[in-house]
Amino acid sequence: MSEAHEAGNLPPVRRLGQPTMLAYGFGAVAYGVKDFGFSTFLLFFFNQVIGLPASDVGLAILCALLLDALIDPLIGTLSDRTRSKWGRRHPWMYASAIPIAIGWLLLWNPPALANGPMLIWVFAFSVLVRSAVSAYEVPSQALSPELSADYDERTRIMAYRYLFGWAGGMAMLVASYGYFLAPHPGQETGLLNRESYIGFSICGAVAMMIAILVSALGTHHEIKHLPRPEIAPQSVGGHFRELGETVRNRAFLILMGAGICFYSAQGISFSLSNYLYTYVWGMRGADFMYLAGALFVGVIGAFVLAPRFAKRVGKPVAAMTTMTGAAILIAAPYLLRLAGLFPDPGSGVMLPLLFAIFTLNATCSVSSTILGASMMADVVEHSEMHTGRRSEGVFFAGAFFVQKCTTGIGIFASGWILSAVGFPEGAKPGQVPGATIDDLTIIFALLYLALGAGAALLYRFFPFGKAEHEARIEALSA
Repeated sequence: MSEAHEAGNLPPVRRLGQPTMLAYGFGAVAYGVKDFGFSTFLLFFFNQVIGLPASDVGLAILCALLLDALIDPLIGTLSDRTRSKWGRRHPWMYASAIPIAIGWLLLWNPPALANGPMLIWVFAFSVLVRSAVSAYEVPSQALSPELSADYDERTRIMAYRYLFGWAGGMAMLVASYGYFLAPHPGQETGLLNRESYIGFSICGAVAMMIAILVSALGTHHEIKHLPRPEIAPQSVGGHFRELGETVRNRAFLILMGAGICFYSAQGISFSLSNYLYTYVWGMRGADFMYLAGALFVGVIGAFVLAPRFAKRVGKPVAAMTTMTGAAILIAAPYLLRLAGLFPDPGSGVMLPLLFAIFTLNATCSVSSTILGASMMADVVEHSEMHTGRRSEGVFFAGAFFVQKCTTGIGIFASGWILSAVGFPEGAKPGQVPGATIDDLTIIFALLYLALGAGAALLYRFFPFGKAEHEARIEALSA
C-alpha cells in the first residue's frame, strides 16, 4: 500500500471481500423500496384512491422536490466534513433508519382530510421521507469510491448496489400485487382498496429500516480503511466558493445532464406504469408476478453485463450503447401497437413477447445506471487533482438529487400527461376510450425516446477512461 494510502488520503486499490460487498449492496434495498413506492404508487394512490386531481398531486410532489434541491447538497457537504470515531458516513447511515420508517408509515396512512389539507399532507410527508432517505443514501453512495480506488472494482461495487436496489423494488412489487394490493373476491383490481395500503406501508417501513441497519453494521469494520482527509475550518463564504468550484467539474456536469435525461424518462415510465400495464396491456393479477420476474431477470443480466462490457469497451461507450438500447426497447412495443404490428391484449403471444422486451430493456437501462454511478465515483479523483479536496458527498448528493428528480419530475409530468389526454379518474379497465389510450402511448414513447437519446449523447462526451484514472491515482499517491 502506498504512503498516501497509509496516510488515509486515498482509498486502497483493492478487490472487496464478498461479505463487505453483500452488506454494502444490501443497503440499496431501502432505496429500491422507497423508489418503487414513490414512482409506481404515489400518484396512483392519491389520485385514484384518495381522489385528488392528478395535476395537483404532481405539483405537490414537485414542490417537495424543490426543497430537496437544498437538502441533498447540504447533507453531502456535512457528510464530507463529519468527523467521528465512526468515520464520515456511518453516523448518518445509522441515524436515518427510524425517521425513514416513521415518515413512510405516515405518508401512506393519511387521515380523512379535504383536498387542500390532503395536498399539504402529501407535500409534508414526501419531504420527510425524502430528507430521511437522503440522510442515508447520500453518505452510503459516497462510501462507494472510498471502499476502493480500482477502476473496474468500482463498477462491480455499483453492480451489487443496483442488483440489491432492484431486488428490493421487485420484492415489493411481488408483495404489493400478489398480496397487499391483490384483488378481493369479485374485484378486477385491488389497487383501489385504501385499506390494503396499510399493510403495504408497514412492510415497506420495516424492510427499509432493516436494510439500512444491516448495511451500516456490515460495513462498520471498513471504517478504519476509509480516507481521512484533513478538513480546515472554513467560513460560510469560503464554503460556498469551494462548493461552486467542486460542482463546476466538467465530468460531473456531463453525468448530471445524462442523469437528468435518463432518470426523468425512467420516472415518467414508473409513474405511468400502472396506467400502461392496466389500461394498455390489460394486465391482471398473476400477470404482475410474471412481470416482476421478467424485470428481475433483466437486472441480473445487467449485473453480469455491465462490469464485463465496461472492461471491454470502457465505461463511457458502454453507458452510451446500453442507454440507446434501453430507449429503443421501451418505446418499441407502444409504437408497434399504434402501427398495428404488435399482438393484441388477450393474444397468447402478447405477454410473453412484451415481457421478453421488458427483460432486455431492464438489462440495458440498469447497465447504463450502474456505469453512470461508477463513472461518478471516478470523478472524485478527477476533481481532487484540480481542487485538492475529496468531495464524495457533494458529488453523490448531486447524483442522488437527480435520481430523486425521477419521482418528482416523473409524477409532475405524468400528472400533466394524464390531464392532457383527458384520462378519467377512477377509471375501470376496458372503459377508457381508445383515442385516450393512443394519445397516452404516443406521448410516452416519443418523450422517452427523446430523453434517452439525450442521455446517450452526453455519455459519449465523458472526458476520461481507465488509463487516465489509473494515472491520476498514481499521481495522487505520489
